[in-house]
Amino acid sequence: METLTAAETVEGYVARLGRTLHGPGRLKRDLLAEARDGLLDAAEAYQAGGLDRERAERLAVEEFGPIDVIAPGYQEELTAGQGRRTAAVLFITVPLTALMWSLIWQVFPAAATAAKPGWFGGVAVTVDYLQFGTGILSGLVLYGLRRGRRPRVLTRSLGLLVIGQMPVLAVLCGGLIWGSQHAVNMAAYPPGTVATLLSVALWGWQLWCAARCLSVSSKVRARD
Repeated sequence: METLTAAETVEGYVARLGRTLHGPGRLKRDLLAEARDGLLDAAEAYQAGGLDRERAERLAVEEFGPIDVIAPGYQEELTAGQGRRTAAVLFITVPLTALMWSLIWQVFPAAATAAKPGWFGGVAVTVDYLQFGTGILSGLVLYGLRRGRRPRVLTRSLGLLVIGQMPVLAVLCGGLIWGSQHAVNMAAYPPGTVATLLSVALWGWQLWCAARCLSVSSKVRARD
């Protein structure tokens, strides 16, 4: 992290703080705006006491503290924000995907049912349990983060959970699609095609969020 090596103006300080922090864009902008407003208020108070503007801003920055002291608290808040965002995405999209595919298999052409491999039902149920379990865990993580508990640990664990289980789901779901083609070509079955494309898009979104969790949480000092 950058340190405060010399007194500087408010805008210069906030710019350096922004380069140090990593996390959700909107939350980061809000935190920087809050810091800027506080610094400007302090500078205006010094200016009202008779100092010129530049000196007032420099004193406000010095009073606020070095970036290597201030940034960890902001970074922890950004990490919690990324964790909350990812947990919310998973809490909604994972059960939604499981429900969508459950409906697909129920309305799949009736004549095709007998042609499915014997292992098909067991794999489908396993996928459903994995997805609903992930949804429940995401809800618990979201609750914990909203309570302010261990943001680095929870956010990083959530990212590892998603990235760790995605290859397993890809293999299982790939098996289901392959097994279904013994009955009906999934590519020629419009509901199945739509569900497949939507699932891939949602998985891509989940993976991106998980990667962000790992990246942002790595910037926090392991204090918890």
